[in-house]
Amino acid sequence: MARAFQALVVLVFISAISFQSCIVNANFYSDTYFNWGAKHSYVFGNGDDLNLVLDKDSGSGVQSHNAYLFGSFELLIKLVPGNSAGTVTAYYLSSTGNYHDEIDFEFLGNSTGDPYTLHTNIFIQGKGNREQQFKLWFDPTADFHNYTIHWNPNAVVWYVDSIPIRVYRNYKSEGIGFPNQQGMQVYSSLWNADNWATRGGLVKIDWSCAPFKAGLRKFNARACKWNGPVSIYQCAYANKANWWTSPVYKQLSWDQQGKLKWVKDNYMVYNYCTDYWRFNWKMAPECSKPQY
Repeated sequence: MARAFQALVVLVFISAISFQSCIVNANFYSDTYFNWGAKHSYVFGNGDDLNLVLDKDSGSGVQSHNAYLFGSFELLIKLVPGNSAGTVTAYYLSSTGNYHDEIDFEFLGNSTGDPYTLHTNIFIQGKGNREQQFKLWFDPTADFHNYTIHWNPNAVVWYVDSIPIRVYRNYKSEGIGFPNQQGMQVYSSLWNADNWATRGGLVKIDWSCAPFKAGLRKFNARACKWNGPVSIYQCAYANKANWWTSPVYKQLSWDQQGKLKWVKDNYMVYNYCTDYWRFNWKMAPECSKPQY
C-alpha cells in the first residue's frame, strides 16, 4: 500500500513537471491590464498595440495577469520622441514584497538631440545596485525595436534587436544570488522621474512638450507560468516543453559573444563592476566571475 502511494506521488509529480503553460503571441487586451493611469493609456490594433501616456496629471503603467518563472519576454517599443528629458519608459519583470526579484530595462529620456540612456539592473531578494548603462546605436524614437529578456536557470540575458547587451550568470552554488525562486510579472510604464533620470536630476521635464507618448507593440511571453512554489521545480526541469533549458541556451554562441563585446566596447557608459569609488573597493562577488 505504501509503495503504491509512493508510486502515485512520483507519477503525479512527473506529470506536473511535463505540463507547462506557455503563452505565445500574447495580447494586450487578454494578457495585461492597466495598473495605474488607465485614462492616460489605450490599447488598439486588435490588442497588438498600446500607447503609454504621461502628462502633468499622471503617467501610466500596464502589467501582465500572469507571473512567470523562466522563459523569453519580448516587447517592441518606440520611445518618446523630441525633448524627453526627465521621463522614464520602463519594461521589466518583478515579483512583489520586500525581498522581491526584478530584471529591468529602463530608458532614460534626454533633451532633444541627445541620445537616450538604456539603464539595466537586476534585483535579487530585494537587493539591486547592479546597474549597467548603454547608449544605443540607433534612434529608438524613429521606429519600434525589439527588447527581450531571456531568463533561464543558467543566466539572464538582455537583448536589443537580437543582440545581447548584458549577461548575468547563475553562480548561486557559490553563494552569489540569482533569481530562481520567485515568479515575476511583466510590467511597462511611462513616468515622471525628473528628480534623477536626466543628468542626475539636473534637467527637468518640459511640460510644454506634454503629452509624452511611448508605443508598445506585440508583447510576447514564451514562458513558464508561475503556479506557486511547485513551479520552482516544474519550470527548471529539463524537457522539450521547457525549451529554455535546452543546452543551446546555456551559453552564448561565438557570434553572440562577439556582438556582446562590440556593445560593451562601443556603447557601455556605466558598469557597477568598475565603480570602485562607489562601493569603496568592496565589489560584488559576481564581478570577478565570467558572465559568458
